[in-house]
Amino acid sequence: MSDFLLPDDIVNLARRVVEENAAAGRKIALAESCTGGLVAAAITEIPGSSAVLDRSLVTYSNEAKQAELGVASDIIEAFGAVSVACVYAMARGALERSDADVAVAISGIAGPGGGSETKPVGTVVFARLEKGQDEPEAEDRLFEDTGRSGVRRQATLCALELLLP
Repeated sequence: MSDFLLPDDIVNLARRVVEENAAAGRKIALAESCTGGLVAAAITEIPGSSAVLDRSLVTYSNEAKQAELGVASDIIEAFGAVSVACVYAMARGALERSDADVAVAISGIAGPGGGSETKPVGTVVFARLEKGQDEPEAEDRLFEDTGRSGVRRQATLCALELLLP
């Protein structure tokens, strides 16, 4: 019997994140919205994660994104919280407010409501920024709408992949 709270595929990927970042001497930071701390929870399932995870900020509301990560209100007003511009700012804020070498930010629409024609349920946007990098790398994904937990699960796996060195 495993001593893990989360599913094996998430735990196994989190183990790789911890081991490979520890081997590279890298610290990581997270800015999570729709995943609500699941990425940090996955990483902290792994013994030795304290050598790698500097911090995770769960900034679920727009106000939290602004207060905790320094996301400008005009970014949210112009592009929305689920946008490349917003996750760029979230990743930059997490990196600037931490001792991390790399930050990943996640914002999305897990459902069942909240979607639109341009941003349907399952839309999740990610950004990854390394110290010394001018522009974050970003990607937006449309995950199959497998229910709220399914979208959050897929987003967690994607974020963990982005944390691999």
